[in-house]
Amino acid sequence: MHAAQELGISVVNVPAYSPYAVAEYTISLMLALSRKLPRAYNRVRDGNFSLDGLLGFDFYGKTVGIIGGGKIGQLAAERLKAFGCTMLIYDPYNKNVCIEMGFDVVELDVLLAQSDIISLHCPLTDDTRYIIDDAAIEKMKQGVMLINTSRGALMNTKAVLAALKKHKVAYLGLDVYEQEGSLFFEDHSTEIIQDDVIQRLITLPNVLVTGHQAYFTKEALVHISETTVSNILDFIAGKELVNQVVAK
Repeated sequence: MHAAQELGISVVNVPAYSPYAVAEYTISLMLALSRKLPRAYNRVRDGNFSLDGLLGFDFYGKTVGIIGGGKIGQLAAERLKAFGCTMLIYDPYNKNVCIEMGFDVVELDVLLAQSDIISLHCPLTDDTRYIIDDAAIEKMKQGVMLINTSRGALMNTKAVLAALKKHKVAYLGLDVYEQEGSLFFEDHSTEIIQDDVIQRLITLPNVLVTGHQAYFTKEALVHISETTVSNILDFIAGKELVNQVVAK
């Protein structure tokens, strides 16, 4: 980024393409885990219609904690509130907006201690890296559900894996992974994956991992294309680049 700026090269991005897609996908992970849909699907394909081991839970009356009250977090909270959930949000920057929307904005420790389900929707910064670590997990309820559709390094994956083994974390849904760079968006089905942590995670029956597809809808791709073309046309026309990224 600094090199581009020194060379006079403009760098632009697509800052927000489909918060609805990510919010909806987040809830789909929650529902799939809570009702054990992957296990049920595979069982029926084998001709097994038994309900043993498929006991789920209602979302109604549960407390859901949203870490990160930006647009995606707000949309997820709105939809979960419609399920009858009590919503807690931790976000020091969007506090007033979240309060105006009728959500309870609390400190992180309160959210960790009271939430049955915790979902991450914050950017990855020095302050949020490993916001979910051993210490944070220790403050959570026994049997908590964790969901991450934001950035992989918000979670210390080894700490979460240890908590899964102890049954402290009862459900884990990931669409991102802190070491995803060498894995995601490629077909590794004929290879031996060298990452032992992700390999262990995907063997657990209460873990659902997908390959960074939360954003991947037709509407999102159209918006990405339209914004990209608009960025290019503005540059050619010498207009202000509203989506320009400047090195700090």
